[in-house]
Amino acid sequence: MNNLPNVITELPAVIGHLSAEAAQIDTLVADLDPADWTRETPATGWTVAHQVAHLCFVFRLAGTAASDAEAFAAMTAKASEDFDGAVNAVLATYPLDDPERLLARWRADRDFAVEALAAAPADQPVPWLVRPIPPGVLACAGMMEVLAHGQDIADALGVVPERTDRIGNVVGFAILTWEFGYQSRGLTPPDTEFRFELTSPSGEKWEFGPADAEQRVTGEAADFCLLVTRRRHRDDLAVSAVGAEANHWLDIAQAYRGPAGEGRRPGQFSR
Repeated sequence: MNNLPNVITELPAVIGHLSAEAAQIDTLVADLDPADWTRETPATGWTVAHQVAHLCFVFRLAGTAASDAEAFAAMTAKASEDFDGAVNAVLATYPLDDPERLLARWRADRDFAVEALAAAPADQPVPWLVRPIPPGVLACAGMMEVLAHGQDIADALGVVPERTDRIGNVVGFAILTWEFGYQSRGLTPPDTEFRFELTSPSGEKWEFGPADAEQRVTGEAADFCLLVTRRRHRDDLAVSAVGAEANHWLDIAQAYRGPAGEGRRPGQFSR
């Protein structure tokens, strides 16, 4: 991927980016009043506390995958048929009504994952929900989760998160998993390559795919990340497509496996 982090061979850099992005969650919630933890977020039924608890669970899961394959298998055994149901059951075990304890839990799970991924051999895949993946790719998946759920928290609080070129890891992960949107809907991905041309927060051009591809996606990298995490509707983003397949992809793009969820309505968040 031209000009994007190599998530397999540059593991220390990716881990540093993961740590920095995860710290943004602390920036959002560390000084909140207890009542603010109960604010509803754009994800139906989820408060700020639910969002932080979900990130706790994801980071605990990632750290376990990188450090103890047998324990990871035990953690995920019950989730093989109903992952969302298993996640919701786990959320109920977190101290949702005690912000101080929940914040401490988040920090512990965050540090556990960062340290475990940093210690894992970069070229040896670790177990994950669908198939084993390199620890650098798993770190990128963690950044995608932080961006998505951090955006939900920010929306609930009425603040705008800072985006840096670290989101290149999320862009790379989304392009690596570009077929997830098709798979979650029982569709067959098209047998054609896409061209992605995105502008980073610093103004750098990130390019991936054949230069002469007929199917093209262009726009702002930060908006692209909001698209693939389904935190904004495509109509409210500076991302566009050329070609019927690329245009369809903008409707279904997602960088995570499983149900797409409701997404966001057109105009729900104006630019």
